[in-house]
Amino acid sequence: MRRKFRIQNAEFRINLAGVRFFVAVSAFCILHSAWPASAQADRPAPRTDQNSQIAHAQLLEKARRGGIDVYFEGDSITRRWGATDYPEFLANWKQNFFGWNAANFGWGADTVQNILWRLQNGELDNVHPKVIVLLAGTNNVGNAAPPADDSARVDDITRGIKAILNEMRTRAPKATIILTAIFPRNDNIAVMPTINRINAKLAGFADGKSIRFLNINDKLADADGRLFDGVMRDRLHPSVAGYQIWADALKPIFTELLGPPAADDHAPPPTGDPSAASRVP
Repeated sequence: MRRKFRIQNAEFRINLAGVRFFVAVSAFCILHSAWPASAQADRPAPRTDQNSQIAHAQLLEKARRGGIDVYFEGDSITRRWGATDYPEFLANWKQNFFGWNAANFGWGADTVQNILWRLQNGELDNVHPKVIVLLAGTNNVGNAAPPADDSARVDDITRGIKAILNEMRTRAPKATIILTAIFPRNDNIAVMPTINRINAKLAGFADGKSIRFLNINDKLADADGRLFDGVMRDRLHPSVAGYQIWADALKPIFTELLGPPAADDHAPPPTGDPSAASRVP
């Protein structure tokens, strides 16, 4: 009697009569099945779902319109702040950044490699921002319990973010990049040591001039990574209070680099999640 089982990248063939086993196993997936062996954060990867493709087209159009001095890039944590489908956050965005010509290019659920792909496929072409704010990496970390030795994951995510920085330097060589530390998350606090190790490596990319490192985590959580009350909505995404903490750290840097905000603003109109219009209230 012969049975065949497949478990992710592991294949087990068991010959029950002859007690013969053939095993081909991806060791990395055995160590941590939630971390795919094929995931490489420094290799660009597109999002293939229709909603993400529509969003990419909208962001290309936003980039084409120009008039952008401050370019925000990231995942859903960045996106929600300046999105039409989150009016409370958008109001906070305008209150803090109007007059600095800030535009939001974040997209929800993006990994580092997804962001890298978008940058390589037009979203930063001919924009020429003076400042870029980057927050990326939490979706690569995820919320699954990390392995005992997470050095491979830490190094992979760090390489991916370095690849994003290199892409930004190539496409916007005159911009000052504000590299923001990955925020604490408490949907599984066990990942906090991994986040801290990545952030320690990211700090080494800063030169104080073309790349600056901004870490506001001590204002979001205690020394153990436990979030302060009210700063996150769901233990992952900031509340208005959380976004305001980020804004309070960014605005002095913007003022230093760009001067005070102007009385008018020339950034393109904000965008949102294309699927939001079809949702039932």
